[in-house]
Amino acid sequence: MKKVVLGIVISLVVICILAVGLYFYGLGPVSKSTESVEYILKENTNKIDIINDLKVRGLIRSKFSGYIYVLLNRDMNLQAGKYELSYNMGIKKILDKINKGDIAGNQNIYNITFIEGKRLVDYAAKIATLTNTSTEDVMDIMNDPEYLDLLIDKYWFLTDDILNDDIYYPLEGYLFASTYEVYKDSGVKDIIEKMLSGMENVLNNYRDEIENSNYSVHEILTMASIVELEGAASNDRAGVAGVFYNRLKIGESLGSDVTTYYAVKKDFSSDLTNSDLYNCNNGYNTRGNCNRGKLPVGPICSASVDSILATIKPSKHDYLFFVADKNKKTYFTKTNAEHEAKVSELKANGLWYEYK
Repeated sequence: MKKVVLGIVISLVVICILAVGLYFYGLGPVSKSTESVEYILKENTNKIDIINDLKVRGLIRSKFSGYIYVLLNRDMNLQAGKYELSYNMGIKKILDKINKGDIAGNQNIYNITFIEGKRLVDYAAKIATLTNTSTEDVMDIMNDPEYLDLLIDKYWFLTDDILNDDIYYPLEGYLFASTYEVYKDSGVKDIIEKMLSGMENVLNNYRDEIENSNYSVHEILTMASIVELEGAASNDRAGVAGVFYNRLKIGESLGSDVTTYYAVKKDFSSDLTNSDLYNCNNGYNTRGNCNRGKLPVGPICSASVDSILATIKPSKHDYLFFVADKNKKTYFTKTNAEHEAKVSELKANGLWYEYK
């Protein structure tokens, strides 16, 4: 019995030694190469994803060693930015560089990420933080008539449509969500126009299609914003866009709850009341008989490239309803009865998508 216990103890000691050895080996450099590699770390990327990405890029030897290292160094603050790394650095040097924010090039430039599907007020709050101003001041600039006129003159896709009195925020849906390089002393207008230029770069790729379509740029971005939110759980945004276009063609309401949330200025954690849903005096609401055969008066968020492209090039079909399961598979139906039956089927089979 003693020999068995001794054997187990020895085995455990050997395993521990091997594990420690593998850990320290994994911390070492991949090679002796000093070749410079540009590495861009986006905001809000968690440490596990950073380790995974570094391994995929071939910059570290072992994900296991990386996981253990970040676990043992929980106080590290890995900062977004553009870094110059090399294969001879190893995990410790790489993460130390990122922890110090030792970004490449001009130290007065840093990366900032705006996430698609967010409302203008969310972007205004982020811009306020970057520029050391208040959200209210940023919104005042975005709503300033003289500034808007200047922007309309500067950007081909900005038109007088954004000046409609029923629109809450003229630039809603026009600031493109992406990662931008920003100078530390940038002003509010600098960032606004950088994001507008980002949208221009996207739309320039499809300008001919837009100008030859039956819809204006404003209408396309409005539809894209709905597709962005309604199609978030779908693997077929072009199909979702096709459903909404079909409903417009037959004079039906879009029936989109996300437009109602925007209309009443509620976030998605709140419940909608009957008075919210069936208030047809609001130009954004498309529930019930509200705005039958019409789009909302303007966008309700900033759409991604995928949603914009899906809106410009929707699928051609005759469906009027859609629902996506928890695996993002999308089911299209022609009648409300078929739609309700599909929803019941998904719930019965444990495939219903639960909104968080």
